[in-house]
Amino acid sequence: MTRTKTSIKGQIVIPSDLRKKYGILPGSEVIIADGNGKILVFPPMNDPVREARGILKGPTSLTEALLQERKEELNREENGFSKNYKLLKKYQT
Repeated sequence: MTRTKTSIKGQIVIPSDLRKKYGILPGSEVIIADGNGKILVFPPMNDPVREARGILKGPTSLTEALLQERKEELNREENGFSKNYKLLKKYQT
């Protein structure tokens, strides 16, 4: 843990070893958040989409659940069509 002072403008200096470790270059943006009585500073994300991948991951894949639901729906439609077709044929003869 490193101590630093704030300037008159409220600026702080992030130590060079931490800037190198987290890829914070001159002009880089950082994310600052209020964290339950602490000020949190997050390094910039290289690829926000890639880094956010899996953040909402649950026990079941939404894609798999949708595909399974569609398969069941298709089976219901085919079975319903088959029953209706047989009834139609029965009454036509």
